[in-house]
Amino acid sequence: MQKKHSVESSQVMYRAQELLDAASNRYRITVQVANRAKHNRKEEFDSIDDPHMKPTVRAIIEMSDELTQPEIISDVRS
Repeated sequence: MQKKHSVESSQVMYRAQELLDAASNRYRITVQVANRAKHNRKEEFDSIDDPHMKPTVRAIIEMSDELTQPEIISDVRS
């Protein structure tokens, strides 16, 4: 029996590629994703979308959303 994931793997790959394309340094963006995932894992909060989502996948989705929707960042900082 296969697990049903709320996020398609092709969508995660597309978002990860968006991050890599936008970054000037592939290593740095990889480290940023890893740090975000580590932070998400330490927080251990229950996500409304999918409580079983891996921290790395969540980090990629969050960071790609911030990239494509800069108003998210401005709302948080206000």
